[in-house]
Amino acid sequence: MKKRLVSMLLILIVLGSAPVASAGEVDGGLFVNLTTDDTWAAAKAILFAHEKVLKRGYKPVAIWLNVRAIYLADKKRASHVHGLMKEQGRSIQDMLRAFMADGGMVIACMACAQAAGLTEADFIAGVRMGNPDLVTGLLFDPKVKTLSW
Repeated sequence: MKKRLVSMLLILIVLGSAPVASAGEVDGGLFVNLTTDDTWAAAKAILFAHEKVLKRGYKPVAIWLNVRAIYLADKKRASHVHGLMKEQGRSIQDMLRAFMADGGMVIACMACAQAAGLTEADFIAGVRMGNPDLVTGLLFDPKVKTLSW
């Protein structure tokens, strides 16, 4: 039992001391498939893509707004300020703007936008209308990983 515990502790120490990539040293990116307009889930997805991936030097980093997430980029809809962001007073739209300002890409699903009655003119500045070449170019890039929220 003690040997097992010591072995587990050694593994944790080795893993914990592994170097963390810093800006400029990493190769690859992230494609976040965001399907919900739930602000708690959306805030977590945007925060992860921005703070934990983009700011660590990974590129490209894209958030694809599809299904109900398409509503998060609608400039006519006030975005709820979720508990995660209340201290900073930041809305989901503020988070998306900051993500894009730092080089992140926000892509709106064209079919979802049509179903929701939205056009590119309805979105906050910087949101790109998706198309098959843009989306599949990211999805099938061997250096880009996909994560769904």
